[in-house]
Amino acid sequence: MNGAVPNRADRSLAPPERAPDGGDWRIMSTDDDDNRGRRERMVREQLERRGVRDARVVAAMRKVPREDYVPAALRRQAFDDHALEIAAGQTISQPFIVGYMLQALAIRPGDRVLEIGTGSGYNAALLGELAAEVITVERIPELAAAAAERLRRAGLDHVHVRIADGTRGWREEAPYDAIVVTAGGPDVPRSLLRQLAPNGRLVMPVGRAGEQRLVRVRRTGRESFERELLTRVRFVPLIGAEGWRGDGTD
Repeated sequence: MNGAVPNRADRSLAPPERAPDGGDWRIMSTDDDDNRGRRERMVREQLERRGVRDARVVAAMRKVPREDYVPAALRRQAFDDHALEIAAGQTISQPFIVGYMLQALAIRPGDRVLEIGTGSGYNAALLGELAAEVITVERIPELAAAAAERLRRAGLDHVHVRIADGTRGWREEAPYDAIVVTAGGPDVPRSLLRQLAPNGRLVMPVGRAGEQRLVRVRRTGRESFERELLTRVRFVPLIGAEGWRGDGTD
């Protein structure tokens, strides 16, 4: 299925009150003093102490209410140092990994960014604080609809949700200055490499479950790329034509 999630009200794309796993998935803001304090501790103890110190990334993670992007039953765990399940077998990554990947992308204020794997919309919201325009692609329609509503309510009109096979990117609006993939594939999809702008950066996990490494790729020429291995990670599988099959195998 390919398509854009419209900004206008559309009953077929309205965010469900119940997640596909049966959990409460209603959209509400909980950005109060207690959560702001817990968010500040998250940034200080999980990011800055472990090397994520890019001023713009840190400011974005202080600002965006992570607790609004997890199911209601898990909001007290939103700032914990581990990934959380959201819906449809997907996860929101632990805060440190989110910040680490954003820092590795070196996003500039005027950049156009492609995200593969919208999930709850949290990472897209952070990208919206860092970049001029964000295209975020999600293959699961229920997640795309709920994320689009959260992003709309956050006032992030320059963040656009698309429903498609993310392994093929979003060619219609390429090229992109930065591409981030929030699921692990067998290798970097060729379609994504082709959609990188000159000097563009791509960050994604590569490898089988339990053996994944975060990879950073920079486009140095028409058909030339520099590839750098970063840290070990653990992500859900990247499903699609240039990723894993639906059962997570190649």
